[in-house]
Amino acid sequence: MSSKQVLGGKRKLTLLDAVAQSVGFMGPVFSVAFLVPLIVGITSATGNGAGTGAALSVVLAGIGIIGVGWIVAEYTRRIQAAGSLYTYVSDGLGNKVGAAAGYVYYTGIMLLSAGILVMIGGTIHDGIAGEFAWTGIPYLGWDLILLAIVGTVLYLGVAVSTRVQLVLALVSIIVVFLFSLYVIVKSGGLHHIGSGFSSSGSPKHWSGILFGVLYGVLLFTGFESSANLGEETQAPERNIPRAVLTSVVIAVVFYVIGVFAQVSGFHFNLEAIGKANAAGPLFVLAGPSSMGGFAGVGLRRLVELVVVFDMIAVLIGTAVAASRGFFSMARDGRLPKQLAAVSRRGTPLGGTNLMLVAFVVTIFLALKTSVFAIPQLPEYISVFSWMSTYGGFALALIYFALALGAIRGLKNHASQGRLWTAIIVSLLVTGGAIFGGLYKVVEPTLSAPLSVLAVMVLGLIAGFTLPSVHGEDDFSSLRASDRGPQKI
Repeated sequence: MSSKQVLGGKRKLTLLDAVAQSVGFMGPVFSVAFLVPLIVGITSATGNGAGTGAALSVVLAGIGIIGVGWIVAEYTRRIQAAGSLYTYVSDGLGNKVGAAAGYVYYTGIMLLSAGILVMIGGTIHDGIAGEFAWTGIPYLGWDLILLAIVGTVLYLGVAVSTRVQLVLALVSIIVVFLFSLYVIVKSGGLHHIGSGFSSSGSPKHWSGILFGVLYGVLLFTGFESSANLGEETQAPERNIPRAVLTSVVIAVVFYVIGVFAQVSGFHFNLEAIGKANAAGPLFVLAGPSSMGGFAGVGLRRLVELVVVFDMIAVLIGTAVAASRGFFSMARDGRLPKQLAAVSRRGTPLGGTNLMLVAFVVTIFLALKTSVFAIPQLPEYISVFSWMSTYGGFALALIYFALALGAIRGLKNHASQGRLWTAIIVSLLVTGGAIFGGLYKVVEPTLSAPLSVLAVMVLGLIAGFTLPSVHGEDDFSSLRASDRGPQKI
């Protein structure tokens, strides 16, 4: 019998736990609050985006993610390990390409996490300033507080109950979902559904819609995270595939309604959405009618609170995922061995230090820089926009590689029709997102996808030149509560 340690003890996770992991990690409330302007295009330095056709971009992204989700689900029937897409891409395209995929995947999550940190700090600062006219703690102060929180979590380790995650996720999702339906009805959006799902809603038509798909894919970040609980879940070959697909379907419905509600709430007027962006379109809609909203101060503050909590959960989740991913790649001989160092508490010390460096650099970039500057937007939003573009493009590229690898990795699947349908849909949509992220995009936005491609090339060079120490993810030196990349 193998002596290799596996995750989980006597108490195994259920299907509900696995669904909670994916839905909670996606941070749907945070995403619908802050990524809609990116999909629409009002926070893009190029002005490129889906415009009032943003809901169409989300539908297309959702179709592609369902295809990717099916592929991930089928892989989980065969591989139940504390791995991630890194493992699945390696299975389909080989360890060399898998290594490059790992570099892209984890740098994407790392930069996305860093961008989220400064976005939270800026949101808290501006939110308190707007609600209570208090600015006693500057942007840097809030960023450092968040840095201390996430650094403590990364070092000490934390095993948050997935049931608590589920409760928090459900409360925030239900609040925003019901409010979104209310906005659609009150704004008359039901009479203009065609406008919200048309390529003509984008100033650049299909090019803009495909650019929106890039951020639409970003909405679903983390949908695959339940696959990392394979070793800890009851009947993983049955429950994990169900969890992945259930999470995607829930997210598609929520995002389509949420995005359409925001566009409809501003009566399909891009200029109005742009003016509301500084305060956050969702927050404006949740405010009093005198300020262009559909509710009142009480609901606006409730929405602001649940969004901040959701953002912090996503921040911790992405940071934990990236730190363990870098640890895994270092153990595999793909990164300097120092990154495989483990603390006395059994947490990845090297990966944690790398994440903290990334956070510190990003905090100072967000203080004052012209590198990512977008006119009339705070620096923290400009930085978040660039880093989320990097993260979105990185994930689109990895989802594309996963679908491509499935041709080989799942070639013996019993249902060839379903397999090829999932592969073709995944390749078309993620390929469209990749195209949209490059076509007619200019600086500073263009540098984000180009940086991803550069990392991919360097990763391929490293993959074919560096020897591999281990053939798969190995978290055995971490304590049980910290080994799973998404187990927080």
